[in-house]
Amino acid sequence: MKKILMVLTSHDQLGDTGAKTGFWLEEFAAPYYAFKDSGAAITLASPLGGQPPLDPKSDDAGSQTEATLRFKADTAAQAVLASTLKLKDVSGTDFDAVFYPGGHGPLWDLAEDPTSIALIEAMLNAGKPVAAVCHAPAVLRHPKAGDGASVVNGKNVTGFTNTEEAAAGLTEVVPFLVEDMLTQNGGVYSKAADWHPHVVTDGLLITGQNPASSEPAAQALLKALA
Repeated sequence: MKKILMVLTSHDQLGDTGAKTGFWLEEFAAPYYAFKDSGAAITLASPLGGQPPLDPKSDDAGSQTEATLRFKADTAAQAVLASTLKLKDVSGTDFDAVFYPGGHGPLWDLAEDPTSIALIEAMLNAGKPVAAVCHAPAVLRHPKAGDGASVVNGKNVTGFTNTEEAAAGLTEVVPFLVEDMLTQNGGVYSKAADWHPHVVTDGLLITGQNPASSEPAAQALLKALA
């Protein structure tokens, strides 16, 4: 049985706007069920442990998908999500892969979290895939490869586009733009049309562009583990 670690944000403040943020429901729910239905064992973790904050926008009527509706009816999954482990208490050696759901939260906490940075470096060094979707490729901002370069340097990657961030009206609010960061770190960035699914696999790195890319990114990770 494959063991997959899912790492969620603990950050719930959208800059200094007074608005709430967190993880994006579809980006958790779709991969969670893709992994569960494949027979994988899933462990959830976050920097603070416990219930991760849900981005309220991801819970509105227009953002519902088959996976989010399934989650809303699944009290067992809700209980698992409410009791995430503290990230510092998990070890990459116990897992075959790690998946980071997005939402704006990771831009503030996971992108800068030393435990997450070390986890990503350890997973890649051990030949284990690392997947991140939408804003979660932010977690690749600081991890370094063995040669001291960014783990995305020379790698084909994607993530939330500058134009998608502009459409969300948050270009001036976020601490950095995912597309710009990946490019500045030497990533070979590609994208599809805004809000269309786009997933890139390059070696052990799997990245998805936006919420629509969550399910395909999860499937790409399962394929990498097969």
